Amino acid sequence: MALAKYVHTNLIASDWKKLSEFYINIFGCIPVPPERNLIGPAIDAATGINHAHITGMHLRLPGWGENGPTLELFSYSPEMSHLPPAVNRPGYGHIAFQVEDVETAQNLTLAAGGKMVGDVVKVPVGEKFVTFCYLTDPEGNVIELQSWS
Repeated sequence: MALAKYVHTNLIASDWKKLSEFYINIFGCIPVPPERNLIGPAIDAATGINHAHITGMHLRLPGWGENGPTLELFSYSPEMSHLPPAVNRPGYGHIAFQVEDVETAQNLTLAAGGKMVGDVVKVPVGEKFVTFCYLTDPEGNVIELQSWS
């Protein structure tokens, strides 16, 4: 087995600046400079996309300190069309945030342009209960909000 350390998850955005403001304002993510502006033969070779141009930045995820993993928000040119959100699509499904109060975080997310996917539910998991829901960010990426008791 290779020695590994989790570093980041990439999220492709139509407007990385606007989406980064959402994650900063709603979940307390912290910008990690520098902004990226990647273009050229090496980027084409790495992505397999001719004339790829990537812009964006990393946001430190909350709760892990200054050396924690990041959410890498990138915008690509050329851009592909966005698929409708679905919690059961194969591949990466969602990003989850543990919050003190699911309903409060849900309301903040909706007020910032997010959309509901399902209802808020409370289910037993072993000796505890988890309250959670799925919703989307303003660009349709699925987010899970969860609180344990």
